[in-house]
Amino acid sequence: MDRRVFLALAGAACALPLEQVRAARVAPAAVAGLSLPAAINKAGRQRMLSQRTAKAWLMLVLGVLPERAKTLLAQSTALFEAQLAELKTLLPSDELRTLWLQLEHDWGRYRPLLVDIHSDAKAVWAGNEAVLASAHKLTLAYEKFAGSPAGRLVNLSGRQRMLSQRMAKAYFFRQMDVNAGPAGEMLDTAMKEFAKAHEELKSAGVNTAQIRDELTLVEQQWFFFQNALGMRDAGSQKKAASDVATTSERILEQMDLVVGHYERLALGTPR
Repeated sequence: MDRRVFLALAGAACALPLEQVRAARVAPAAVAGLSLPAAINKAGRQRMLSQRTAKAWLMLVLGVLPERAKTLLAQSTALFEAQLAELKTLLPSDELRTLWLQLEHDWGRYRPLLVDIHSDAKAVWAGNEAVLASAHKLTLAYEKFAGSPAGRLVNLSGRQRMLSQRMAKAYFFRQMDVNAGPAGEMLDTAMKEFAKAHEELKSAGVNTAQIRDELTLVEQQWFFFQNALGMRDAGSQKKAASDVATTSERILEQMDLVVGHYERLALGTPR
């Protein structure tokens, strides 16, 4: 599934039935030509979706933009399954095949928890963390197999997408008072990782003017996101929760554009 299809799914303003979202998957012929940079991108996006599904589920539980949350959850679930099938078409080593099977297994255990807002929140925590760990190992294995500096930039920028969702997820777990201590630590760590990686991406020697412009827009959204995450006043909690939900999506969409640029550079087709 290419970036344009992802953005169409991620940015839809109204809820779609899950069957309609699944129908947006690419045809098998398009999947057959999956490249290693694309595989790094998609495996990295699976990391993000592990966090985004948890975020959407938490939004539903907490009543934060519930209609939007339903859309995000349906889209993210369908996209994860579509990309899992795509990645299966490019497993050129025993290590990659083993890691793909582990990701499929962990997703199979986690996904049923997302269909019910009464699922055990601690089980959702554990489930999305297991999927994240499996997807991260798979992404690193694709990067290692590709063996190029450009592949690292695809991975690093893709991880920023994940962190945008991880920060929001940790924020909402803390709001629910579920694993509140670990959630606070997770949020602090993810914020530091995001800021550090953003500086590394800004200094990448291969950056084009377009990439620099996109990263500037990410930086603007990051400013608003930090403000929302830092709101602690009881009277502003509802607005803060809404801002965290929406700004995390804006950072995700902007970073997906950046990943797309790096993927094309890795393929030798910048535009």
